Amino acid sequence: MRTHNPVELVPYDSQWPQAFRHIRDKLLALLPQVLSIDHIGSTSIPGMIAKPLIDIDIVLPGLEHIEDATRMLLAEGYEPRGNRYDDEVWAFLSRGSVPAERVYLCPAGNGTHRNRLAFRDYLIAHPQTAADYVALKRRLAAEFRMDGDRYTAHKRDFVDAVVARALAGDG
Repeated sequence: MRTHNPVELVPYDSQWPQAFRHIRDKLLALLPQVLSIDHIGSTSIPGMIAKPLIDIDIVLPGLEHIEDATRMLLAEGYEPRGNRYDDEVWAFLSRGSVPAERVYLCPAGNGTHRNRLAFRDYLIAHPQTAADYVALKRRLAAEFRMDGDRYTAHKRDFVDAVVARALAGDG
């Protein structure tokens, strides 16, 4: 069943990096086995409009750590959102926090995680590409205001092209 939640984009909030650090510290205390906890998504890019949601990748040493980490997140009230991207990435949502948190468990060496960091870092380093992404997001949010799945799907080509440039070392 397709959810019909409005696509809500808000201006960049200078408190997002601080919110991430607070969440990271909490997650490190819960999950001492993590290799890294990375702020990803639009809230990690200074000046970027975004859904008011902190996206975080939690990198674990391997798949064998996913089950224990899942138990910890569930005990903390995170809602399981399933396996995403067919790439050994498990999503969880914490609606109760402000801003909301969406965390992803990823094993070390995960391609989705690598691509997310490449996208984030490329947009931070290339303001014109970031501005193009803002324009795309605004257009898609207007077009698919009540369909977050299609909003996300229609960003895919842009994101894939930026990731390809970033991984190729272009720019």
